[in-house]
Amino acid sequence: MHSQNPFLDEFAKFTQAAMGIAQTAGDEAKTAFRAQADRWAAELDLVRRDDLEALKAQVAALQAEVAALKAEKTATPKAAAKKATPKGDKPAEKGE
Repeated sequence: MHSQNPFLDEFAKFTQAAMGIAQTAGDEAKTAFRAQADRWAAELDLVRRDDLEALKAQVAALQAEVAALKAEKTATPKAAAKKATPKGDKPAEKGE
């Protein structure tokens, strides 16, 4: 922005520089606040969200695996019992 008045030119440059400084200070404050929050979270042994989500996925996979193993375990004795007593054979009686 150019004008005939040098005072307005200098004022525009000054305000532009002030806005740049304010933005930089805001970024510095944001970085400092984030670092302080990270230190605070580390002191309290808090977990990051991405770590929590990964752990939840692992737990869900393990629960599915346990359910599959339980189903397999309950199916195995039934299959073994069917194989042990063929259809044509009669079980031996105690009195004979």
